[in-house]
Amino acid sequence: MKTPQTNTWRWKSPVSGSLVALFAAASMIWVFIELADAVSEKETHQFDTYVILMLRNSANLSDPIGPIWIEELGRDITALGSVGVLTLLVLATSGFLWLSKQPRLTLFLLASVSTGVVLSQMLKLGFDRPRPELVSQEAFVYTSSFPSGHSLMAAIVYLTLGVLLARTLERRAAKGYIISLAIFVVIAVGVSRVYLGVHWPTDVLAGWIVGAAWALICGLLAEWLARSGKIDLEKTVEFGD
Repeated sequence: MKTPQTNTWRWKSPVSGSLVALFAAASMIWVFIELADAVSEKETHQFDTYVILMLRNSANLSDPIGPIWIEELGRDITALGSVGVLTLLVLATSGFLWLSKQPRLTLFLLASVSTGVVLSQMLKLGFDRPRPELVSQEAFVYTSSFPSGHSLMAAIVYLTLGVLLARTLERRAAKGYIISLAIFVVIAVGVSRVYLGVHWPTDVLAGWIVGAAWALICGLLAEWLARSGKIDLEKTVEFGD
């Protein structure tokens, strides 16, 4: 009697986990819709203004708080969510997966990130929110403000790659470290966008929510494809013939 119970648990566990993840993704989407509605109605303006001004020298709003090296550090960190850096990171990872004989996983990664880019641009065009004008912008911008593309794409790329890397590790502490590091980078990129005056705080919050939800949905799809035998998330990395 014990063996069937153990098998039943193993069969149900992935399904239960998927349901929890699906509920989490749905909750994030609902939160984003509510936030977008509040932004459209200008209900968040007071909060956005307060946070941006809090990060500026009250005597000179063109000067972010802190010494000059903090401002330079902000630019360095914000670059981690830029198109160039994320593209290089995704292409490098894709090349590694391809050489390790995982072409389907390579294509899945590229598709997940590419569709995330399309989603980001569609949302920006749809909401067309102006950039903050209260303070000087310490980085060049050329798209609308809501949601933050840097925050959104950083969440998709770093969380997705973090999960993929964590799956190759055995120790729980190592897995937790990789996931925590990915989350830290995503948060740092978002905060840097507000610090540099190129985004409202709610832009960044929306980017985090959408990016995390998209990464979660892609993760669920990857699990389904793995169970269907379409991709192998547990394959040992090997090079050569």
